[in-house]
Amino acid sequence: MKQPRALPAPGPLPDEAGAVFQAVRRGLPLGFAALAFVAAAMHSAGRGWWLLAGTGALASAWSSFIGGEAFLRKHHAVMQQDALWANALRPLARLLGREEAWILSFCGANNRRVRAAFANRRARRTLILLPHCIQLSRCKAEILDDLGACYDCGLCPVGDYMNAALLNRWEGRITNRSHKAYREAREYRPDLVVAVSCPDRLLKGLTKLTDIPIYVIPLSLPHAMCVDTDFSVPHLFAAMEALVEPRRPLGDVQTLRHEGIA
Repeated sequence: MKQPRALPAPGPLPDEAGAVFQAVRRGLPLGFAALAFVAAAMHSAGRGWWLLAGTGALASAWSSFIGGEAFLRKHHAVMQQDALWANALRPLARLLGREEAWILSFCGANNRRVRAAFANRRARRTLILLPHCIQLSRCKAEILDDLGACYDCGLCPVGDYMNAALLNRWEGRITNRSHKAYREAREYRPDLVVAVSCPDRLLKGLTKLTDIPIYVIPLSLPHAMCVDTDFSVPHLFAAMEALVEPRRPLGDVQTLRHEGIA
């Protein structure tokens, strides 16, 4: 009989690279506010307008400091503003050849806030969203219809996720279209979504689903396209362990094992 493969150990969550986005997100409105107040002090003509502009800039910067459980309460409004900044400065980042780095910094800043929000109260209802492109392209298993159809050959991350989801009673979906993933999230109504995708789709998801906290994990694209992609399975396991209330297994649950290869 085929021996079960050992699942990757979760380990600690990695550091989130969100410093650049946070510096820009806070620095630009604070700098503009300072200039507006200086202009109001120096010029009596139009002083009211300068004060109004400075106050608006401070209000815009203030939302970037909201964290913890307050971030969950005001999540929709905060993420709408953050997404506006991320998308507005994306063309400049593309011009500078730093588009992906900018998106990943936005994702990292988001992850920092999500981690802080669930540090003292873990999510009870969580949905994992994975893209279909993590499945080996030559694999014939119909995992979109039935995750249990996975051969668990170890050639792609699907088998590790399948076994961990069964053992830990995780709720997850593997989809081949972004709009299907959004629909699944809205219908399930989770406290938290843990999403894996390419940086462009992660930005789109954070922009579209501003009413749900999302912890994001980027894909690696070894072929520079959505074919045979990969991601850090230990990162997913670490996120679930750190952010989600564990579920008690129902009896002696055995991992799924299918004879065959992809």
